[in-house]
Amino acid sequence: MLNEAWIAEVDGFLAHQKAGGKPETTRRARRDHLYHLARRVDIATPWEVTGADLVTYANAQEWAKETRRSRRATFLAFWRWGVATGRVERVEAEELPRIAATAPRPRPAPDAVYREALLRAPARETLMLRLAAETGMRRSEVAQVHTRDLLDDLVGWSLIVHGKGDKERVVPLPGSLARSIQDAPTGYLFPGDWGPGHLSPAYVGKRIRDLMPDGWTMHTLRHRFGTRAYALRSDLLLVQELLGHASPSTTRRYVELDRKRMRSLVDELEASDVRYAR
Repeated sequence: MLNEAWIAEVDGFLAHQKAGGKPETTRRARRDHLYHLARRVDIATPWEVTGADLVTYANAQEWAKETRRSRRATFLAFWRWGVATGRVERVEAEELPRIAATAPRPRPAPDAVYREALLRAPARETLMLRLAAETGMRRSEVAQVHTRDLLDDLVGWSLIVHGKGDKERVVPLPGSLARSIQDAPTGYLFPGDWGPGHLSPAYVGKRIRDLMPDGWTMHTLRHRFGTRAYALRSDLLLVQELLGHASPSTTRRYVELDRKRMRSLVDELEASDVRYAR
């Protein structure tokens, strides 16, 4: 039940998170997590929610494993703040079971999937698709593109990308993409319908998901970019910088190795083994 009591407590928690330097994207996600919980437990205040209530709530959701991990992290942070500020006596979220992280396999969108989406896309969504597929940008980064982010860095056009954790990076742009941004009205490339802001990352992701065949998302275009970039240069650190990852181990999860090269290597090894066998 999303009432004034829940809103006030969540606002207090988010103010504390902001004071601690948590980026806006994290704060927005945690707000959404807590509001989702409030609407489904039908309990007047968050501090009346028990660990058993949280387990029952989580059990009722059809969530992927990583979604469960992120929700648990939000609830732990919220209840730990509640304990630290004297609002509640114990961290009820600790009753939620721990969920081990898994390393997802790369899932680059095939060329045919990307082409189909481009054929179906209006002009605005075409630009969203190209930014994701040709530069590897996240949906949150695409949503925030502003015309002032375009740079002429003497070797070509580049874009300041506003990444996760309020980190910025500069990525080179294909010339045609740079011209599209130059031709756009001054301001956010994808302005919101109300107010001076931009479209939400969730809406951008939904628009692209609706254009792609079932099972494919905007994030798989980011995997496509990482896989294609690595295939051309075999330089994981370079791909890491382009994607804005903090660790090369994260980048490795985005890069699907060339199966033709793997097959060629196995065939060469087989030929070598045959020679030894003679």
